[in-house]
Formats: sequence, structure tokens, C-alpha cells
Amino acid sequence: MTSPRIGVLALQGDVREHLAALDAAGARAVAVRRAGELAAVDGLVLPGGESTTIGKLLVAFGLLEQLRERIGSGLPVYGSCAGMVLLADRVADAHGPLVGGMDVTVRRNAFGRQVDSFEEDLLAPGLGIVDAPLRAVYIRAPWAEEAGDGVEVLARVRSGPAAGRIVAARQGALLVTAFHPEISDDARVHRAFVDLVRAHA
Repeated sequence: MTSPRIGVLALQGDVREHLAALDAAGARAVAVRRAGELAAVDGLVLPGGESTTIGKLLVAFGLLEQLRERIGSGLPVYGSCAGMVLLADRVADAHGPLVGGMDVTVRRNAFGRQVDSFEEDLLAPGLGIVDAPLRAVYIRAPWAEEAGDGVEVLARVRSGPAAGRIVAARQGALLVTAFHPEISDDARVHRAFVDLVRAHA
């Protein structure tokens, strides 16, 4: 599979940026809003946005159970920021519907409000990011407070009050990041996800 068909859930959030990043990473990127579109993709991105709103829209559009079933059948899914919250099996604070699938406990808006957004340089060897740091942008971002034995931690906050918090992880065909690689010119995270989709084809 040279160019897998990867969808971006297009109900709310930074959809256009993920579509562009996936195209740059060698995928055929498509917007997903309907059941038929979800059924036709080889992988899916759950974008940043407002996780509670996206969860409620998944229910309203009749996609939540279908997405859970596809994940259970091995569909590769990448969740960034709000997508990380949605893929968590547990959320430490109040929340709406979750997709679930990853054995982590996530805290929403863990770093604080919009004014507390920040950037840092990360290395994530598990994603093949070893040659040059990845610029990670956190915007009202979550973190994972706990990860189960089957979860591979890929990156942690490097410094400051949140040092050591989990901000990237993988479990099987599921990948999450607390940060937003789609708003940079660095396509390495999306390239790693495209490779993951190819490997699970």
C-alpha cells in the first residue's frame, strides 16, 4: 500500500491542517463526516479541537459505535490533543462521550488555559524522531497521567512544572500526542502514522 487512504474526522477542530500534513506525508487524505466515508478509510485522524463537542457530534452523526467497532477490528487511529482525550479509556475530569481504546488516564486542559500555551523541543525515538528535535506546540493540551502495561510511552515533557508528563504514546494501532504537529511544517509525526497504517494494512 503506497498511498493509504486516511481520513480526518471533520466534525470540529483543525481538520484542514491535518489533511495537508497527511498529503505531505504520502497519504490520500479525505474528510470523514459520514458512516460510508468512515467505512472506506485505511486509517483515521481525530484532530485537535474541543473534545466534549467532538464526542457529542460523534453521537449525533451516528459515528461513535461504528468508530469503536472499527478500532476493535484494528483500524489505525491517530489522536492529537482533543483526539488524545477521545481515545483514552479514562479521563480524570468531567467529560462527554469517549471513543476509548487506549489504556491511559488523561487529564483535559492539563497545562492550563489558552494563555498557558507553550512550545518545546522533543525527541521521540519510538516515532523515528531521533535526528532533530520535534517542535511540540501545546494549546490547552491534555497529558496522560497513567498508562497501562500495553502502552508504549513515546515522549514526555522535558522541563518545567509538568516535566515527566506523558505527551505521546502508542498502543497497537492507536497513536496519540498532546501536542499539535499539524500546525508546523514538520510532517514526521504524520509520516510515522502513515507508516503505521501501511504496517496494519
